[in-house]
Amino acid sequence: MKNKIRVRRMGGRLTTRLKETHARVDWLQVKMLDLMPVLLMLLFSLALSVGTATIVLVARRARLRPRARRPRQQEPPPVCTHTCFLRRPAAWLAIKSRSLLAVQSALGMRHTKPCPLLQGLAGEEKLFICPPVKGWILVTGSGLPDPSDDVDACFRFLVELSRKLGHVQYFSASHMLYHHAWVRADAGRIVRAYAWAGRTLWRQGERTQAENELGVKCFGYTEPSERSLFGQPDLIAMNVDKVPLLAARWSLDPARLEERALDSERGIAGEPSLRY
Repeated sequence: MKNKIRVRRMGGRLTTRLKETHARVDWLQVKMLDLMPVLLMLLFSLALSVGTATIVLVARRARLRPRARRPRQQEPPPVCTHTCFLRRPAAWLAIKSRSLLAVQSALGMRHTKPCPLLQGLAGEEKLFICPPVKGWILVTGSGLPDPSDDVDACFRFLVELSRKLGHVQYFSASHMLYHHAWVRADAGRIVRAYAWAGRTLWRQGERTQAENELGVKCFGYTEPSERSLFGQPDLIAMNVDKVPLLAARWSLDPARLEERALDSERGIAGEPSLRY
């Protein structure tokens, strides 16, 4: 009997403990269910805080980082769409070429240097090679030979230059002395030439169509060529005025160049070779 009573007591105690344990488990489950929304809100708040902090840090670093300076877009220089009137040299060459170095080599220039176009055409350089214009290269300067000084030296110079470069033209016009000349050479041969300096110094080849259209007067070697008296047409002065017009028809007039036609704004200046 005693043993049965003990077993019943132990069973009662065990049942009571099981009920207490089950009650505790139910209470924990209820507490967990009540805490879930709170935990979710905490997680959401944490994630939002981390994201906000990250954005703030990135923005702050971007502000502190030195900004790369954007290169200023320079406005293109105004393009001269009209003919630009420049100073016309007293004498010049027109060479059918686009290579400044080829012309420089053929002339045998010394002490060469880059030179702006306007400065070169101002006449202060011994020789100036103009940038190519419509397939032509102009050469100006006091270093060019003058038929009035030595017509034979001028002949040799143009023939030799034409052998190296092909088509070469020479022009000169003095409004003070009224000396004038125009020459066309091709492949080492004089095609057409006329030079006057008080008398006819050089006349070679057939008159060109441009000469006929302009009505230039080409005196013969023995033909008197004195300037006309007052009130009469001065054919010699008219010839001088027509030299740039003839140059414009044969090739280019250096005083009427279009800037937009220039391949570059700089040419080559230097001194002539000792050969001439």
